[in-house]
Amino acid sequence: MPIDQILTLLVLAAVVAALIWDKVRADVVALSGAAVLLMTGVVRPVDVQGAFASPAIIALASLFVIAYALELSGLLDRAIASAVAMCRRLGAAGMWLLLAMIGGVSCVLNSTPIVVLGAPVIRDVATALRLPPRRYLIPLSYVTILTGCCTLIGTSTNLLVDDMASVAGQPRFGIFEVTPVGLPMALVGGLYLFLVSGRLLDGRQDAGGRDGDAQPVDRSHINSAQVGDAELFAEPRPLQPAKAAIALATFAGAVALATAGVAPIAATAFSGAVLLILLRVISADEAYGGLRPQILILIAGMVVIGIAMEESGLAAQASRLLISSVHGFTPMIALTILYVLTMILTELLSNATVAVLVTPVAVALAESLGVSPRPFLVAVMMSASAAFATPFGYQTNVIVYQMGGYRYMDFVRVGLPLNIITCVAALAAIRAFFPF
Repeated sequence: MPIDQILTLLVLAAVVAALIWDKVRADVVALSGAAVLLMTGVVRPVDVQGAFASPAIIALASLFVIAYALELSGLLDRAIASAVAMCRRLGAAGMWLLLAMIGGVSCVLNSTPIVVLGAPVIRDVATALRLPPRRYLIPLSYVTILTGCCTLIGTSTNLLVDDMASVAGQPRFGIFEVTPVGLPMALVGGLYLFLVSGRLLDGRQDAGGRDGDAQPVDRSHINSAQVGDAELFAEPRPLQPAKAAIALATFAGAVALATAGVAPIAATAFSGAVLLILLRVISADEAYGGLRPQILILIAGMVVIGIAMEESGLAAQASRLLISSVHGFTPMIALTILYVLTMILTELLSNATVAVLVTPVAVALAESLGVSPRPFLVAVMMSASAAFATPFGYQTNVIVYQMGGYRYMDFVRVGLPLNIITCVAALAAIRAFFPF
């Protein structure tokens, strides 16, 4: 094995171990790995520069700014107030309707800020209705993950897989190209949560003694998950109708232009964010404050590691190993194996890490079988986000894990069946809408 491959493998193993250990922030871990690869010459400075300027980073950063402009305009607060009033009228049914509405927003906005904003609302509304918050906080996280899979821009995972696939020579995905797969997953998963999750989560007293007591947020886990304390985002903001209308129209325009193929989402979202600054809907300083640098840095660092895997030949080695293990299998069986392996990795690592590691392997696997890489890439998108069985596989799980006072096994009890259900739904939909 060449020295570059050995160094890349050692860095990769160290990064994975540090992420599982969970004592150092994930963005710091990713940057440390990228720094070692840069100093040892496995990657060049231009590769690192390219990682930080990738379309996935630009698109995510721009969408964060637009979302923050919507928040500052008071539009989100007004929507939340209306939701609270609705839940007071409808009771428990209103809570599920509120979860569905939040999930709808998560289709086009990154799920992490949605849960950061929504978790305190769900907790407070449930408490006001004398319902246990823990019955709804895990479903909140799972619903936003599932609906985020419905579009290219709903989760950073999909943007990152699209980015890495483009590096491997594959055409880019449209915003709604994955919707025929993500939507059945979300519907089946949502139905399971509505019918079953309450019973699975009831019947246990929290560590604090009383069912539904919210536990204090553990900042060490929150930092690791690349989000802030949800309480910090609960500041009420008065509605400013003009700014809210402009921000909403800008967001809708960015999505519409990208959907129509006028320009990629990275270009339309970036232009939209700049337009909001020029129109003084959001100041430049506020725009910087709306960025989630930890998420962006984590993704950029992992992209550098992915580039090192490509350039050192380690990705090709991993591809050959997987290809030899599925030799003689049909493409559908190979697709199923890839989906399950990716899903297991996602439970142990972050979704961004798995997206970077598995995407080039998926392309190589499809090419070795002589079939289209498209269904394999969609499988990676869905399975790399399907982190339901542990509290640390996805950022939103960490937020509700602390706020709801859950135990680790609560996620296993509710999330493991959801993993299985969504796996079956995703594979069936991929088979129907993305032929080999």
